[in-house]
Amino acid sequence: MGRGRVARLLLALALASAAAGCAEDEGGGGGGGASATSAAPPRQFTNPVVDGNFADPHVLKVGGTWYAYATGDLIVNLQVARSADLVRWERLDDALPELPEWSVLQKGLTWAPEVAQTPAGFVLYYTLRHAASGRQCISVAVAPRPEGPFQDTRSRPLVCQERLGGSIDPHHFVDRDGRAYLLWKNDGNCCDLPTELWGQRLDRDGLALVGKPVRLGARNDAEWEGALIEAPTLWREGDTYYLFFSANDYGSSLYAVGYATAGRVLGPYRDAPENPILATGTGVANGPGGQAIVRGPGGGLWFAYHAWGELVGDDAGGQRSMWLDRLSFESGRPRVAGPTDTAQEAP
Repeated sequence: MGRGRVARLLLALALASAAAGCAEDEGGGGGGGASATSAAPPRQFTNPVVDGNFADPHVLKVGGTWYAYATGDLIVNLQVARSADLVRWERLDDALPELPEWSVLQKGLTWAPEVAQTPAGFVLYYTLRHAASGRQCISVAVAPRPEGPFQDTRSRPLVCQERLGGSIDPHHFVDRDGRAYLLWKNDGNCCDLPTELWGQRLDRDGLALVGKPVRLGARNDAEWEGALIEAPTLWREGDTYYLFFSANDYGSSLYAVGYATAGRVLGPYRDAPENPILATGTGVANGPGGQAIVRGPGGGLWFAYHAWGELVGDDAGGQRSMWLDRLSFESGRPRVAGPTDTAQEAP
């Protein structure tokens, strides 16, 4: 992400934070602003489910509750919301109040979080800026509860490919044999280098990497992907591994989601010919991406992602809110029933 993009994003976050504060004073929130503690489940909902700034969402189920985590803003380092039905969300306090000393200690520079439950507790993987190199790197923090507060006690990043532009967008995946992996993207687009998706084994606690990093075979080599691919999300359906990713300029209507497949967890992966499978629609969802996959209360699969609310010329505008649409697999191909901005059946 270039410095100009970061500056514009920080300005947008400042405006979004002020708007979010007003919304919270008015009892705001996604899906109509109802509390996550409401007893009766909704029959229908309309996107976005988390309105306002809530980019790069990841959703984790703990017991009968879902927690959504999102990129920070100028007020908090880690946004978190809680829901009993995936539709009505309650925003919570900053889940990462302090950053490690080796990072740039500035609000608005923490990105794309994911949380996994391991024997070590609730483990947060996230992106932040390394002060010494200026690169974006991946670190890890731990908390006893899914809502935090998380503590990052590391003396250096978990992953930081400085020669490849840095490392961002961590994704935690556990295979059927119980082995855990971390996936990420090298941030080559920061400095005119290719971007690729990588993977590596994690230890049992999810706090240390095992072995060596592996190129997954997915890189920005298709026209629709533009200068980058990012945001890996891995899902296994049958014996096939589906590697979802976002691509192109996140701040424009060209940002979209595609996928690649492989027969082994670390690939090599091959792009699907029908990419992209989720792109700017005819309604108010622009530049969808930063996706996550979650299983709903009824057992069905849902695609959580962010999208801008408007276009300003060719650029996206407004805020990146969290959207939710159905995910299915038909004849070995994933299908996202969206972007949907009209009323649909609730999970």
